[in-house]
Amino acid sequence: MPKGKIAAKSPIMMEMQPGTYYWCACGKSNNQPFCDGSHKGSEFTPKEVKIEEVQSVFWCRCKQTSNPPFCDGSHNDL
Repeated sequence: MPKGKIAAKSPIMMEMQPGTYYWCACGKSNNQPFCDGSHKGSEFTPKEVKIEEVQSVFWCRCKQTSNPPFCDGSHNDL
């Protein structure tokens, strides 16, 4: 799968409530780290993420992670 545009060179930590979220894979969303539909017409699709319990999440914003949608430290090599 191709890597998206770098939206930021750092992850964002968020306290997430249970629910379904859609992580932006293309890097073009103005609502990072979540999808706003900017991928339309491209090869990218958002990644559905189901959060079962309240938890802190480090969302990848560099879009280079090998563990989407979560940060794996790839931004350190940019």
